[in-house]
Amino acid sequence: MKKSILILLILIVGLNAQEVLNKNLYLSSKKVKNANTFLLTLNEKDIQNPKLTFDKHNINFYKHPKNENSYYALVPVSYYKEFGTYRIIVSYIKNEKKVFKGLDIKVIDGKYKSETINVDKGKVSLTLKNKKRTKKEYESAMRVYNTSSEKLYLKEKTLYPLNSKITSSFGKKRVYNNTFKSYHSGTDYKAAIGTQIKAINNGIVSISQNRFYAGNSIVINHGQGIYSCYFHLSKMNFKNGDFVKKGEIIGLSGRTGRVTGPHLHFAFRVHGIQVDPLQLIRLLNTNKLY
Repeated sequence: MKKSILILLILIVGLNAQEVLNKNLYLSSKKVKNANTFLLTLNEKDIQNPKLTFDKHNINFYKHPKNENSYYALVPVSYYKEFGTYRIIVSYIKNEKKVFKGLDIKVIDGKYKSETINVDKGKVSLTLKNKKRTKKEYESAMRVYNTSSEKLYLKEKTLYPLNSKITSSFGKKRVYNNTFKSYHSGTDYKAAIGTQIKAINNGIVSISQNRFYAGNSIVINHGQGIYSCYFHLSKMNFKNGDFVKKGEIIGLSGRTGRVTGPHLHFAFRVHGIQVDPLQLIRLLNTNKLY
């Protein structure tokens, strides 16, 4: 009897690694660190226009590719989001009536560390010319990151771009020349100049450009608002609009842009928001959306 109860509990806990709320709503977790991503799944028949609102951000659900009458949404949490409990509002149309459901999620401290970096002063205190350049590059990139397509290009398990040592983790407070400037928006991998960089999954190249901070940059659109980013390259093998297959060599590592040495800066954007790339890969691979 005790053994049967134990097996039942294990099955319940392991069910899609998600928590059940409101009968037909499932969260990957009720608690999420700042700059992490969570998954919300909606199971409901014969509905239209499912969407959610979180932190004044409207996000569409997408049809689950494997489960009938199921929809999912990836929801990013900003690095700067204050810790506390927040309400998620889910809505959809059923039998010609608008249905609303609410659930709570708690944003907790990611406890990110800080690091001091010394770089050329020209990369910190910008000239007017470079200010104009970085502003233009930022606005252009954000137009890309805030574009979401219906099609999802991800196929099977998502890879990592390199298997080398991580030299700087995501989320560290960046202090340049003793002046606080930003937070580390990605994960840095150790990579000598010329190291081959792999595409983590299928997608379309949305940015292939030399930029002031990021240097030679490749950004891949994986669909549905998901973008992976590969910065400081010495060589770029693809141009804007090219389709890239998982595992293809998108370029070679380098030390272009604002860097202290050669490495790969790997980052992710979901619906325009910077998130921890390694946590998102774990989330995608664990929940097997494709």
